[in-house]
Amino acid sequence: MIVVTNTIKVKKGHGEEVAGRFQKTKGVDQSPGFVRMEVMLTEGLVEYDELKVCTTWEDKASFEAWVNSDSFRQAHAHRGSKSSSPQEGEGERIMLGSHLTTHHILVSREASKV
Repeated sequence: MIVVTNTIKVKKGHGEEVAGRFQKTKGVDQSPGFVRMEVMLTEGLVEYDELKVCTTWEDKASFEAWVNSDSFRQAHAHRGSKSSSPQEGEGERIMLGSHLTTHHILVSREASKV
């Protein structure tokens, strides 16, 4: 299995707003080989908010099939790079950048059931 992590940097104060956009999976959960998705907000940063969007896949081919699918293109066609919050003003850019990394799972443990 692999985990693909998209580290997304956004303007300070907008992390939870951007994380909310992942509530609707837009097809990823129906993709063959998809296992799970977790969206995490990094604590303790001062200058910006940072999200880690981690998707777990059965194999790299499954992830690549998702990235090359019509569902992926539709889900990313209108990337939410602007604020929808009225106090920030319509159209203010809140996305500061992102970085994708892929990790092979070598060891995985679950809590023991006593």
